[in-house]
Amino acid sequence: MEEDILRQIGTIARALDSIANVEFKEIELNRGQYLYLTRIKENPGIISNHLAEILSVDRTTTARAIQKIEKDSLIEKKNDQENKKIKHLFVTDKGEKLAQRIEQENAYSNELALAGLDPAQREELTDLLKTVEKNVTANWHFIKNGGKRKY
Repeated sequence: MEEDILRQIGTIARALDSIANVEFKEIELNRGQYLYLTRIKENPGIISNHLAEILSVDRTTTARAIQKIEKDSLIEKKNDQENKKIKHLFVTDKGEKLAQRIEQENAYSNELALAGLDPAQREELTDLLKTVEKNVTANWHFIKNGGKRKY
């Protein structure tokens, strides 16, 4: 392939992540912790394993992020009614306010990134990226479960 689309996606992701880390430093959220907070807000009652799957990260990374944002009183854990080992995650009022700010930044960044694209191009790009995401996520699951890729 002449163009390395993954390099471009990586550059975009790193730039946006760097911007967010700088902007969210004052609220002491970094290293993508804002992603955990917003996903918990979007999925009230989610459990950590499912959160890890959504973000395509390992459970240890997820546990550390949850511990940090729980310590900062941004989320709280509640026991499952039937299985006390299962903890459901919910955003606190403090976390809700921060999540709203993060969502505003995300909307701003989306508009900035998509400037110059008409609605049809935006829709096409969204559809194409969903396909890329699906492909990569399937491969991530394969590798995570012990699969070996053959180059």
